[in-house]
Amino acid sequence: MKKNAVFISLGLLSILLLVVAFVIPEAFANSKEIQVKTSIIDTKGSEIGTAEITQKADRVQLHIEAKGLTPGTHGIHFHEMGKCEPPDFKTAGAHLNPDLKQHGFNNPKGFHAGDLLNIEVKADGTVIADLESQTVTLRKGEANSLLKPGGSALVIHEKADDYVTDPSGNSGDRIACGVIQE
Repeated sequence: MKKNAVFISLGLLSILLLVVAFVIPEAFANSKEIQVKTSIIDTKGSEIGTAEITQKADRVQLHIEAKGLTPGTHGIHFHEMGKCEPPDFKTAGAHLNPDLKQHGFNNPKGFHAGDLLNIEVKADGTVIADLESQTVTLRKGEANSLLKPGGSALVIHEKADDYVTDPSGNSGDRIACGVIQE
C-alpha cells in the first residue's frame, strides 16, 4: 500500500510541476501589459497629438492628448484599417466591427467593437482624455485585435456620437487620425 501511495504522490507532483511549468506562465503572458503609441494627424497631415493604448488584463486603456481641434464634443472610434490618408481619412475604413453589429452603445442591435465614448475638446482646442474599452484588445491573433495584420486606426470625428445611429452615430466627417500598429 505504501508503494501505491508513493506512486500516487509522485503522479500528483508531476501534474503540479506541469501546471507550474506550462499553465501559469501562459496565464501571465495573457495578462502582460502591452502598449502602443501613435501620432495623431489632422486633415492637412500635420501632427496634432498622440495616443497611448495600453492592454491591461481584459481591457484596453486609451490616453489621448491633442490640440488644434474645434471646441466641443467629438466622436472617437477605432477603425478597421491602419491607414490615415488626409484629407478625409476614408482609408481607415469603417469602425472595427468583427461581430457585424450595428453602431452605438444605445442601439439595441449594437454596438461595434470600435465604439468609444465621446471626448470633450476645451475652448482652446485641446483635449486630454482617458477612455477604456473591453471590446478590443492589443493581443495579436484575436478577431477584435487592434494589432491585426495591417493595423487599425483611431479616428476623431467633427461632431458628437449620438450612440445609436448606424453606421457612425451621426458624428460627421473624420477630422483627425492615428495609425495603430507595432
